[in-house]
Amino acid sequence: MLEVKNLSVKFVSNQQENEVVKKISFQLKENKILGIVGESGSGKSVTSLAILGLLPKSTILEGTVFYNGENLLETSENEFQKIRGKKIGMIFQEPMSSLNPTLTCGKQVAEVLQQHTTLNKKEIYEEVISLFEKVQLPKPDRIFNSYPHQISGGQKQRVMIAMAIACKPDLLIADEPTTALDVTVQKEIILLLKQLQKENNMSILFISHDLPLVSEIADDVIVIYQGEIVEKGSSKNVFHHPKKEYTKALINSKPSLEVRLKKLPTVDDFINDKVDAEIYTTKEREQFHKKVYASEPLLELIEVKKYFEKKSWFHKNEPVKAVDDVSLKVYEGETLGLVGESGCGKTTLGRTILHLEKITSGNVFFRGKDITNLSKEDLKSLRKEIQIIFQDPFSSLNPRISIGNSILEPMTVHNILTSKKERKLYVLELLKKVGLEEMHYNRYPHEFSGGQRQRIGIARTIALQPKLIICDESVSALDVSVQAQVLNLLNQLKEEFNFSYIFISHDLSVVKYMSDQLVVMNQGRIEEIGDADAIYSSPKTSYTKNLIESIPKGI
Repeated sequence: MLEVKNLSVKFVSNQQENEVVKKISFQLKENKILGIVGESGSGKSVTSLAILGLLPKSTILEGTVFYNGENLLETSENEFQKIRGKKIGMIFQEPMSSLNPTLTCGKQVAEVLQQHTTLNKKEIYEEVISLFEKVQLPKPDRIFNSYPHQISGGQKQRVMIAMAIACKPDLLIADEPTTALDVTVQKEIILLLKQLQKENNMSILFISHDLPLVSEIADDVIVIYQGEIVEKGSSKNVFHHPKKEYTKALINSKPSLEVRLKKLPTVDDFINDKVDAEIYTTKEREQFHKKVYASEPLLELIEVKKYFEKKSWFHKNEPVKAVDDVSLKVYEGETLGLVGESGCGKTTLGRTILHLEKITSGNVFFRGKDITNLSKEDLKSLRKEIQIIFQDPFSSLNPRISIGNSILEPMTVHNILTSKKERKLYVLELLKKVGLEEMHYNRYPHEFSGGQRQRIGIARTIALQPKLIICDESVSALDVSVQAQVLNLLNQLKEEFNFSYIFISHDLSVVKYMSDQLVVMNQGRIEEIGDADAIYSSPKTSYTKNLIESIPKGI
């Protein structure tokens, strides 16, 4: 069905040519799933954009892309418009930037059906509702009339999937389709894609950095490194009998659920034979906990509630109980893991602690002081003490401000150090601490990869020397190797500065690796709370058990 031959793609930056895809060749047969894996910047997404004709013709150096015998690289834009959406669907990586913020979710999916089918308005509405049900969206009629900003990240990703499969395409390109989803929804989406593939004899090009996930869904796999294919073969052979060091490194960069290493191995560690396999023993962990939990809590939440009122002219709606009666404690030097399905209230809880959302009821104590209701001046001081690393580093950085000035700005606001010269020297030191270089100071966010932008976000956060940092899905968009580097960095900084973390994530293997104590949330309430290892080994509730069983274990 799809045959790519000797595809090479280049980009020109500052009059320098950069070849990002180098003579890639592969085939995708009918009713098959081909997985493409590799690190960020390896050329995975660029390859998919070339197939869909979404790159300027000038960037294609050479090669052919045949779809059902037709060379897509020679197809006109008018002809491509009949193919995209109808014959070839695509699930884009970032639903936040892929969905139109001015149109309701239902309207955006309906547009695809209006363009490519002869259904009437009523039939289109029914089909969209059916699609929303297929991708497990709660209350499909409400989502139909909701704007993208009114639904969670995981729900936005499911809207994107509904849009891509609306016309039952022959070929579906899925570019990181489950990155923003929690493990249970991820499992449902994988089962859904497999089901749709069988029903419609659809072929899927599945691009992901989550190797266990790819091993569960793909028939065949290609591994890309720096624009070149380094390994290819059946999913079983590539993942269970890898030949190349790079493939072995990718497989082993993911935190293990069985043992807790002091430092996660990265791809460079494997390639340079510098893997440190020192284990953080149970005894060491117990000694650390004994010391940490002997002190008074740094942060204490008592029966915290955050309800969102839904206003209507015609009838009174029940409030949305985003956070419902949550009580917990965070101790100095501790990492508290916060997990749960998309929409369970994890992020809202973090935003409520930070006063980015106004608390409905309950009390929040920080360093023994009630911070539930604060004046503007006190709130400014609190912002210095409690910081957040956001999920999307690109949208949290101002594209018009150099990264050096992005880090300097909050330092100036909070009077960190006495002069601009001192602050600049401190920022240069911070950049080195987070694995960047001094020359990056005057560069802008678009000049960095996703992993580098996340490091910039971390540098900006620690510049204020806070006591508590809320990490809101701060590694979810990163590939396994960069994720390992960032997690190692967070642990290193925690040790150096004695930070406390609230670590919010849908990736349970990552949360287990990072956490001392674990909180499982479900529909705004605490489902289970306790030692992270104890909860993983013997979950008390069926909800937690289901979350753990949903972790991909394909490798």
